[in-house]
Amino acid sequence: MPENEIVTFGCRLNAFESEVIRQAANAAGLTDAVIINTCAVTAEAERQAGQAIRRARRQHPAAKIIVTGCAAHLSPDRYTALPEVDLVLNNRAKLQSQSYRSEQGSIADPVQTPPHFAEGPAGRYRAFLEVQQGCDHRCTFCIIPYARGASRSVPIGLIAARARGLVAAGYREIVLTGVDLTAYGADLPGKPNLGQMVRRLLAAVPELRRLRISSLDPAEIDAELWRLVAGEERLMPHMHLSLQAGDDVILKRMKRRHSRRQAVAVAQRARASRPDIALGADLIAGFPTETEEMFRNSVGLIDECGLAFVHVFPYSARPGTPASRMPQLPNTVIKERAARLRAAGAAALAAELSNRIGSETDVLVERPGMGRAAFYAPMSFTGPDSPGSLRRMRVVGSNGAELMGVAVQ
Repeated sequence: MPENEIVTFGCRLNAFESEVIRQAANAAGLTDAVIINTCAVTAEAERQAGQAIRRARRQHPAAKIIVTGCAAHLSPDRYTALPEVDLVLNNRAKLQSQSYRSEQGSIADPVQTPPHFAEGPAGRYRAFLEVQQGCDHRCTFCIIPYARGASRSVPIGLIAARARGLVAAGYREIVLTGVDLTAYGADLPGKPNLGQMVRRLLAAVPELRRLRISSLDPAEIDAELWRLVAGEERLMPHMHLSLQAGDDVILKRMKRRHSRRQAVAVAQRARASRPDIALGADLIAGFPTETEEMFRNSVGLIDECGLAFVHVFPYSARPGTPASRMPQLPNTVIKERAARLRAAGAAALAAELSNRIGSETDVLVERPGMGRAAFYAPMSFTGPDSPGSLRRMRVVGSNGAELMGVAVQ
């Protein structure tokens, strides 16, 4: 029978949840379906989802087309009205197997959505573990709190139990995911912070070889997490920061809680704590009212923070957000600035990888001849290549986007 196809838009959490969706749909016995997991961050993301829906119907005329995710949760009627769509599921229903046995999904409050777990993409050795959901902040460009609800955390005991099961199933690396990870624990008894949770998780699961944390808000990194960055070898030397801009005026108009100076200070502290760390960040190009000088401040942040992995998002107004009511920039300017930011990010990555030549790093082998270094960079290599193994590699070259290595005997 034809397998289900999952099309994912948006953030890392959506990518994680697509694996939960795959498992839920399979458990329900669903086959020959195309499931579109939408994103509501920008109007552009919704436009792309609409294209994907139409393309799915053209390419799979007999398949069941299911639309879910944040955009579907916020505007269910919009997707229900599309002639290509057979079923619309909200952010709660999409994670439950019974939803894929019914003919219609309920539109419920996402605050009630419990956290879920997934065992990662098939054939991989890195698992994603959701430990937090929702957000209590109101950045002016973001609609996600209305789609995901308030911040809520998974108790540490449940996280440890699931991590233990993933390791027993053969996973060598676990990535902790959430909408606002640094808000972890504020809703739990005793209010444990993210660093305390990570420390207790590593202590409870000593057989876990590698732990990685997804995006962090630079305004809320706690002291315990900093101590782990400096001294815990099993916590990977890679930190991705939710920066969004490098200009203080734009940061205020975004309603972010950090300044440019604070962003640079976090980057400097990370490097001082862990000299081999690699840094990444999200940056938005063309936010409303952004002048050329303000934009150059964002470009300059890449070098000043020493960012290696830069994710660039061209600003796209999301109806219902305060930023959508601000003076907008022409699309041509937004696209041009996004291209310049990407070029600066690509140059920074190439420089970072070049600087690693001659060093050694542990690589998680994901498939023959290919793996990922501890500091997140992909690496092709020669030598022993048993998938799932951890190999010590010497970096011998780079093509600007990935490393080349040889196994250390």
